[in-house]
Amino acid sequence: MNTIALLGTGLLGSGMVENLLRKGHPVRIWNRTRDKLAPLVKLGAVAAADPASAVRGAARVHLVLAEDTAVDAVIAALRPGLAADVPVVDHSTNLPVRVAARFAALRAAGVRYVPAPVFMSPANAREASGLMLLAGPQPDADALQPELAPMTGKIWYTGERPDLAAVYKLAGNSLFFVLAGAMHDVLAMGKGNDVAPELLLKLFDVFKPGSAVPFLGQRVIAAGDGPASFELAMARKDARLMQETAGAHRLLVLPAIVAAMDAAIARGLGGADFAAFTK
Repeated sequence: MNTIALLGTGLLGSGMVENLLRKGHPVRIWNRTRDKLAPLVKLGAVAAADPASAVRGAARVHLVLAEDTAVDAVIAALRPGLAADVPVVDHSTNLPVRVAARFAALRAAGVRYVPAPVFMSPANAREASGLMLLAGPQPDADALQPELAPMTGKIWYTGERPDLAAVYKLAGNSLFFVLAGAMHDVLAMGKGNDVAPELLLKLFDVFKPGSAVPFLGQRVIAAGDGPASFELAMARKDARLMQETAGAHRLLVLPAIVAAMDAAIARGLGGADFAAFTK
């Protein structure tokens, strides 16, 4: 098998290296913090002294770095060792505008840069599960998907626009963060009524709110301009009951939503669809 280079052996990158090694790939690795290389070397990876040495002779390069500044620095450092037409697959979570600029500059310079952020935990990376996004030219996507498929559970080609995968990645992560805050509020309501967290979470064994995400997205796009399925004034009443249910327990997400609801009602939108508070 051809050598694969992976630069950035934090939790996610290390999981990817373990998966590649288990599948029999020769893997050359580099990380700015050298002590993170040792466990992977014991598993069979080859540690490189610098980024250029890591990618020299590699058939494919993977970047799993913190963000744009590190990506730009590492790409600049690896280019002296990068052979022509070798794809540089970037799994880092980056700023979309910088991804677009980087893609344009590197492609103009003959570097085959491929944005490919992931929705993966370290366990997903080790097990080749989770979701990998892939953006850029269709021929690259067609060529790379068979090679990348053993690294993930699913690949989604997001299209020719190079920054779209980065937008999706941040949008997805933002929903995770908001849901974590919302779950804090849910558990606070349980605490306010002596309902243990484990008991309260049984609700979601039966009630599956994830299926409502597309519906909510359409409601927010309309921002209350369509027919009301749930009037904002009634939603505000429910929000008051939620706050009272939590009692003295701190809420994270609900207070901001209540403030936005009150502002929308003050603008005369109480009879509109509940999503009018997002205007």
